[in-house]
Amino acid sequence: MPAGLVISAPASGVGKTTLTLALARAWRNRGLNVQCFKSGPDYIDPAFHAAATGRASVNVDSWAMDRGTIAHLVSRGTDADVVLAEGSMGLFDGVAARGVCGTGATADIAEMLGWPVVLVIDPSGQAQTAAAIAAGLRDYRAGVRLAGVVLNRVASQRHEDLVRRALNDAGIAVFGALPRHAEISLPKRHLGLVQAEEQAEIGKLIDEAARFVAEHVDLDAVLRSAASWSPQPAANGLNVTPPGQRIALARDAAFSFVYPHMLEAWRAAGAEISTFSPLADEAPDASADVCWLPGGYPELHAGTIAANAHFRSGLRAFADTRPVHGECGGYMVLGTALTDADGIRHEMTGLLGLETSFAKRRMHLGYRLAALAAPMPGHQVGARLRGHEFHYSTIVAQPDTPLAVVHDATGAVIAETGSRRDHATGTFFHLIAEDR
Repeated sequence: MPAGLVISAPASGVGKTTLTLALARAWRNRGLNVQCFKSGPDYIDPAFHAAATGRASVNVDSWAMDRGTIAHLVSRGTDADVVLAEGSMGLFDGVAARGVCGTGATADIAEMLGWPVVLVIDPSGQAQTAAAIAAGLRDYRAGVRLAGVVLNRVASQRHEDLVRRALNDAGIAVFGALPRHAEISLPKRHLGLVQAEEQAEIGKLIDEAARFVAEHVDLDAVLRSAASWSPQPAANGLNVTPPGQRIALARDAAFSFVYPHMLEAWRAAGAEISTFSPLADEAPDASADVCWLPGGYPELHAGTIAANAHFRSGLRAFADTRPVHGECGGYMVLGTALTDADGIRHEMTGLLGLETSFAKRRMHLGYRLAALAAPMPGHQVGARLRGHEFHYSTIVAQPDTPLAVVHDATGAVIAETGSRRDHATGTFFHLIAEDR
């Protein structure tokens, strides 16, 4: 029977991902099968989990998914020895209004699955106050159980002793303390970590993190704190309809933000997926019946995309007769032009009138609930789609027919409606699930 744990923290940037990867690799090195999940709408971390464990990781999300979908997704951990769910932001951080079965907070997943929480605490600039923070998190919600803490970035032995003593007085177990160690820092860019597939040395970095954590953390004590877990049968599947039978999927460094559970759901429904690289000047498979451009970093490769005539002409020819859909960065590439951070305007494919700019960055972040006013691949008019938006572009023009009425998690209508023109559609949000 697998043992489950949630890795969380009081805030973002404390070291959750590094600890999750290190624990997963360290236990795998001991011969254990480790399954990871990511709580919340992060499409980057699951690839790191897969690199650490050798097993595919997926997102679980209490705002966008129902309990049956979450149960279905986590059931892949049935044959594992250890199951780790990495949280997002702080333990209780979610949106103000409840979604399908929660607010999107990591605590929702911990309570729903009955898995204890290991907190990563960074006591930089404090000492005993770290214990007060941990105790407050422990007592904030009755259904969430704290297993203990791992201290990260402790400044000295004296610093560690002060924090440990306070935590022990509060009755909170300390599994270990990590000094600062630059060699296990994961590189970042504006939308989060640099993607795992872009880091040639990611295996060595995870190995070093595992070695370092095994030296400073009591791995056996952490494992003993995990809860034995018997997955419950899922009443339903993933609530995702594939956009077509044969899907041409853009996939490279500029087009990589797609949730793993989406691809699995498409395949489970019988769809076939062929990938192509716009950065390599490839066009979508001519035998496909739909083309999907996910999000990613087109703003970092806008000059290459603009210069790749075979990709652009091939995509336009595809869209003459068949549907093409873009999410976020993919939507931007379907547009008329993209201005990069240096203020250089690059011509895109022109299938839609959208024009975006990164010259003046503006963050767009949050859950989205869209009611389709026009059809898009896999979904009809009136469908209610749940997704998440995260980008730094500014809309210069969005002149086409709006694709949907889009609300944020509070119910407020937002301007990023998505677009439709002929066979082309696009959204700024990344689709997670459809309301049924």
